Amino acid sequence: MDDINLHYRFLNWRRRIREIREVRAVRYRERLKKMLRDGDILRYHGNSDEVGCFVAARPLSKRNRYYEVTIIDAGVRGMIAVGLVPQLYKLDHQPGWLPQSVAFHADDGKLYNGNTVGQQFGPKCCRGDRIGCGISLDSDDGQLTVFFTKNGKEVGSVEVPGSPEALYPAVGMHSLGEEVLLDLNAEWGMEEDDGQMIVDSHEEDWNRLHDVKVTGTLLEYVGKGKSIVDVGLAQARRPLSTRFHYYELEITDAGEKCYIALGLARRDYPKNRHPGWSRGSIAYHADDGKLFQGSGVGDPFGPRCFEGDIMGCGIMFPRDYSQEAGDDVDDWDLEVFQKPSEVQNDMYVNNEDEEDEGEDLDGRKVMVFFTRNGKVVGRRDVSLPVGGLFPTIGMMSTGEKVRVDLHPLSG
Repeated sequence: MDDINLHYRFLNWRRRIREIREVRAVRYRERLKKMLRDGDILRYHGNSDEVGCFVAARPLSKRNRYYEVTIIDAGVRGMIAVGLVPQLYKLDHQPGWLPQSVAFHADDGKLYNGNTVGQQFGPKCCRGDRIGCGISLDSDDGQLTVFFTKNGKEVGSVEVPGSPEALYPAVGMHSLGEEVLLDLNAEWGMEEDDGQMIVDSHEEDWNRLHDVKVTGTLLEYVGKGKSIVDVGLAQARRPLSTRFHYYELEITDAGEKCYIALGLARRDYPKNRHPGWSRGSIAYHADDGKLFQGSGVGDPFGPRCFEGDIMGCGIMFPRDYSQEAGDDVDDWDLEVFQKPSEVQNDMYVNNEDEEDEGEDLDGRKVMVFFTRNGKVVGRRDVSLPVGGLFPTIGMMSTGEKVRVDLHPLSG
């Protein structure tokens, strides 16, 4: 009977997430024409008689409200535009030319607000300049305040109708040789003062941070990255529960080695140990696709993960775990994997697994599952320690950055 109930729970999960995935597949897809994209580099690929345009996959939002473009090469005429447009904007028009779009143009310093005739707005921009575009959090009454920056200083703002979810970052080009560096994860208003890091309110989501810098929803490894003791750890303030039973991260920069781990751990987990290496933890490691469960010995588990991949981790609580447990079933395409053999983690050789003193781990069994780009990779039964299991992320090589959503299924 338990197997039948579990089967139907997975069917419900699969149906709901399939619907979500179908919507996201249409919604979150970048568009470009007469341009080439190489990583974060955009290059004009037309004959100067044709407009090139790029529209990002995701709109701006309250969590990600700003982006920047650095001009690497102004080309023949420097006709580079930075702004916001609807998702289905016509790609043969510069941003700002058509209704419901707005853009700052580098070649003349003018603002184009749904019109091919621009208004004088700011200074011209050339090679090496950094142009930013963002939305104000104070916007309401159906009006949105869009602001533009040059080299970190605000140029001006304009009121436009609409909501953040309807406006997508867009870059336009119109002459040979134009090339820019795109940073869709840029942060506005994050400054450092006397070496002290200033972060927004998202830092309160994290109870423990070790060698990890928080900027909005972005986590960045700032440790030495020289050996296995140089782990950077971020542990959430609250454990997974029947209400919030799943979280995700997107690898925005794989760094040197992509030593990124996503998993769950007890509250007092050692700060210099990758999730999964020590008792009371379990984690899916991006660099080798292995699962580590309280040991430095990893099991083959799933595919490796790279920049741009989205990794997820969640718990399926028993129906009788709490009165709310039955309301938390979501849907994933479950793939069944055979139990793998143990494989030694090369990075962990000659480093004895510690017998950490922690909470009693012989608690009730729950099912922990992991996903990659919306599909379940596999799952394991885990004993739930007193206090619960906390979302925990580890990083260990220079340059690693991840964007975290602790509640992707809420709302």
